[in-house]
Amino acid sequence: MSSGTRASQVAATREAILSAAERLFAEHGLAAVSNRQISEAAGQGNNTAVGYHFGTKTDLVRAIVRRHMEPIERLRAERLDAIGDSPRLRDWVECIVFPTMDHLGSLGDPTWFARFTAQILTDPALRAVLEDEAFESAPLRRVREGVDRCLADLPPTVREERDDMVRQLMIVVPAVREAAHASGRQTHRDTWHDAGIGLVDAIVGLLLAEATPA
Repeated sequence: MSSGTRASQVAATREAILSAAERLFAEHGLAAVSNRQISEAAGQGNNTAVGYHFGTKTDLVRAIVRRHMEPIERLRAERLDAIGDSPRLRDWVECIVFPTMDHLGSLGDPTWFARFTAQILTDPALRAVLEDEAFESAPLRRVREGVDRCLADLPPTVREERDDMVRQLMIVVPAVREAAHASGRQTHRDTWHDAGIGLVDAIVGLLLAEATPA
């Protein structure tokens, strides 16, 4: 077997494992899924395939997150280039929302990534992976700086509180839509992009809401 053929087989095996793990984690939760189940779902006869290719569960989760965050961050960088130093809050919020929603729309049907990220959110041991990979990228830091400039009059504690709310919305709202679509329930918006428009509206309203003194 040539080295090129071997490398292609390894890459295909890794992709099969990532896809199977993402789906199983999304549907059943991270704690309920074993490496054996993932290997079987990926068509691997060797039950140690997951550990061989990815190491620990944390490493596997990180690989799944990175698999999606790389195209999402490319879309975000493109939007950032397009808006420059815009003074409009909505432009910056669109840079938060649309890269994720448009990426989900590009995946075909069904999707599992939104529910997968929601499962991570509920796991204290793995939540740090999501925060490191999804919330601390250079493009997203630039977006936060743009939002901060638009909300300069908002008290820092309120700004921090609302930033956390936005993070929750960015995980929960897509996951709820994905779950509804998977079960055949009707959703309010026909496409992921249209759903993103509604989410942008909501986040802009949240960020501009009156801040009641504590």
